[in-house]
Amino acid sequence: MRNRRGTILIIFSLCLGGIAAWGANGWINERLTAGADDEAGKKTTIVAAMDIPYGTKVEGRHLKVVQLPADSVPESAFTSIQAAEGMVATTPISRGEVLVQARLAAHAEGSTLAALVKENMRAVTVRVDDVVGVAGFLLPGNRVDILATRMERGSRRAETDTILTNIKVLAVDQTAATQENDPVIVRAVTLEVTPKQSEQLVKAKEEGTIQLTLRNPLDSQVAQVEPEEQVVKKAPAIPVRSAPVRRSVDSTITVIRGTHVDKTKTKS
Repeated sequence: MRNRRGTILIIFSLCLGGIAAWGANGWINERLTAGADDEAGKKTTIVAAMDIPYGTKVEGRHLKVVQLPADSVPESAFTSIQAAEGMVATTPISRGEVLVQARLAAHAEGSTLAALVKENMRAVTVRVDDVVGVAGFLLPGNRVDILATRMERGSRRAETDTILTNIKVLAVDQTAATQENDPVIVRAVTLEVTPKQSEQLVKAKEEGTIQLTLRNPLDSQVAQVEPEEQVVKKAPAIPVRSAPVRRSVDSTITVIRGTHVDKTKTKS
């Protein structure tokens, strides 16, 4: 009798367990189906978890994964953290901004600055002081014009010309990224130029002095340099003296011979 009662209890427990398992399985499937419906039409996208300054090497702590509507995600957006790690920010990136290929540069070996130099461009460093460096207001990412001053050998007159315009500042001293906006006096500025522009810059530095002028970041136009007006001084007129006009003068020569007087007229 007891064995029969135990058997019945075991069968009843198994039935309850089966019913519970069936219910749990149905609930889980329902949640998975609802989740799939919620994720439909969305795409995995990598965004900035914090502000990433210009020239910063991207690490995992800078990034996070979010789900965004597929039609609002740029084609060049990163879809995995591993793909963006190790790259260098070529522009400041704000928190929550979608990471795209155009805002990052690949970084292989060497300094981080090398990754910021665009293809077919060069980085040239020039020595500056507080005046040439625009009183310390130059920061990485700024744009400048470069003026060159040289002295004429003959007249010792100074001539200044704008030799380069809209040149990007890659770094100040040994800093390629900064979050400070306060002026900092630096000793060197690294500029991004073409190979031809690098020759012009070095030549101007050797021939005389250079001066950097800070540009508005929204001003991308190349300034038209007007030629300096030259004032031609005329030599003072030298008065020309006319040859004296010789006038003929009549003269009379009187010759007296005894009582005879002979007068002869002459012209000179």
